[in-house]
Amino acid sequence: MRLGIDLGGTKIEIVALADDGAELLRRRVAAPRGEYMDTVMAIAALVEGVEGELGQRGSVGIGIPGAESRATGLIKNANSTWLIGKPLRRDLRALLQRDVRLANDANCFALSEAVDGAAAGAEVVFGVILGTGVGGGIVVAGRVLAGANAIAGEWGHNRLPGDEPLWPPCYCGRAGCVETFLSGPGLRADHLRAAGADLVPEDIVARAAAGDGACEATLRRYEARLARGLAVLINILDPDAIVLGGGLSNLDRLYANVPALWGQYVFSDSVETRLLKNRHGDSSGVRGAAWLW
Repeated sequence: MRLGIDLGGTKIEIVALADDGAELLRRRVAAPRGEYMDTVMAIAALVEGVEGELGQRGSVGIGIPGAESRATGLIKNANSTWLIGKPLRRDLRALLQRDVRLANDANCFALSEAVDGAAAGAEVVFGVILGTGVGGGIVVAGRVLAGANAIAGEWGHNRLPGDEPLWPPCYCGRAGCVETFLSGPGLRADHLRAAGADLVPEDIVARAAAGDGACEATLRRYEARLARGLAVLINILDPDAIVLGGGLSNLDRLYANVPALWGQYVFSDSVETRLLKNRHGDSSGVRGAAWLW
């Protein structure tokens, strides 16, 4: 049995998977925001509760909103800031009396979609999160590629390629990051700058479908920027498949329009990379954590 845990900022979710990927049990509790040891104890309680209910012991994989430092073993780059600088793996290993595997939540998303999701059977998969932020993960031959610095796939904090009239500041301290254009808040801010209307992405999409020219123009800019950003990934990684997740992955027009644009930026006479919508949706992260084993 494989246990996967998705450690989010507002909730902690656990799933138990059989060896064939069948879901045995799923539970969710509120995350103890701001309290590190309460978070550790909540994870341990979820594991012990599920194992008690199913009557068997499982491996434990955890998707976290950050990364584990190769140098110190402490958590870094986490938007759940109470985890930063903490020895999460060590503390959970001591409580649960077994090894624990940690991975960035975007890596878990990519792994889930590569193992038995939209990109099942693909050798090299890049998983992209287009949500409140922009993240990514790389899976090669069914294994997460973490990298020497545990930041493989973190394309959201690179500068968007190409020319732009404005390079918005990013919370990371740089300007013009991919995230400032391609996240949900980035799309909203772009429409506000261009059209003077403050609309959430869902309203922009709905109005574009109804014939609103300004909203249609905003989505076309978004698609062009996504095509440029993904073309750089294709030039470097040359994946078999790119799988989109996060709220903006539900915009169905992306899967036809973006591949029609990215060819002009890819260093090849043809582009065989497939752009795919995720299969497991919000469950991808927790399922991918289980597949870390």
